[in-house]
Amino acid sequence: MTANPKTILITGGAGFIGCELSSRLVARGERVTVLDILHPQVHHDEGRPPRLHQDVTLLPVDVTAKAGWAATLRTVHPDCVVHLAAETGTGQSLTEASRHAMVNVVGTTRMTDALMAGGAVPPHVVLASSRAVYGEGLWVRNGQTFSPGARSHTALTEGRWIPGGDGSGRERPIASAAATTPTLPTSVYGVTKLAQEGVLRSWCSAMGSALSILRLQNVYGPGQSLGNSYTGIVTLFASQARQGREIDLYEDGGIIRDFVYVDDVVDAMVAAIDQPPTESRTVDIGSGEQTVVADLAGMLAVRMDAPSPVVSGRFRDGDVRAAFADTSEAARDLAWERRTSLDAGVDALLSWMEPELNGAGQ
Repeated sequence: MTANPKTILITGGAGFIGCELSSRLVARGERVTVLDILHPQVHHDEGRPPRLHQDVTLLPVDVTAKAGWAATLRTVHPDCVVHLAAETGTGQSLTEASRHAMVNVVGTTRMTDALMAGGAVPPHVVLASSRAVYGEGLWVRNGQTFSPGARSHTALTEGRWIPGGDGSGRERPIASAAATTPTLPTSVYGVTKLAQEGVLRSWCSAMGSALSILRLQNVYGPGQSLGNSYTGIVTLFASQARQGREIDLYEDGGIIRDFVYVDDVVDAMVAAIDQPPTESRTVDIGSGEQTVVADLAGMLAVRMDAPSPVVSGRFRDGDVRAAFADTSEAARDLAWERRTSLDAGVDALLSWMEPELNGAGQ
């Protein structure tokens, strides 16, 4: 138990990451309030999510609504705000851009306006940002670093999967690092996450609040929605394999991702809460490892005795070819490191999924 418990407000806190984070904080004695609209795309049951700790105060508040914020801040004056509330579908953001902008951008400005109007400016804000702010990031070819930018629809239609590729196959992606990788998002979702960062940097600087920005890679683990088609790729693939279906591999199966287990992400968030920066920090949170999506799919198919994955050649506009993190700044600034291997994390996910899919869970 902490000697001096904090009052912590978590937006979007009834979701996958928020439930794990709030449970960890409550267990050590913090006072935790969660705001969450319980959107049906993620929350398929009515009522309070079963994974949300019983000692967490849940308020069904839409972060884009002034009235909900005003009512909340009449009773809650947070020492720290953890901002998780966001729409997250990369492909979906192209067809529902207004929804993503409303929740991710306007929801953030509603929050800052309400905190100021309510006299509840917190000493520290923690933002769960995304790898999507980098877009394709940086690549190297023949010793030369370049920023390829987004892949066009034409290039993807023609099967030119490597961004900025010249046909030689010598291009290699570079790990993303906040200090060195330009932010050139290729999706509407990524643009809205970068806007969140900008809003909070400006506001926290003016208010004298510390700001911690954690750019998360692909988070997975127990508690992730099984019925959401925009859920994380590990959980989506595992669900398909569990149902005996062929896993559909987009492009040529060679997409690269960095998969980080939810408990490790929560470790990073708790470390950030406990160590507020002097002004602001931006760190990358991931495994630091490159995993080829076809390798992940093959591993899951074998473990679940499912058919071999099939390369369909389909693609998503706005998606990136490769993304993985340089976590050295998180190690230096937060004394944080990834503890859970992909093998161990997948084992934990599959163990949790079995009763869930058999009807014991949500």
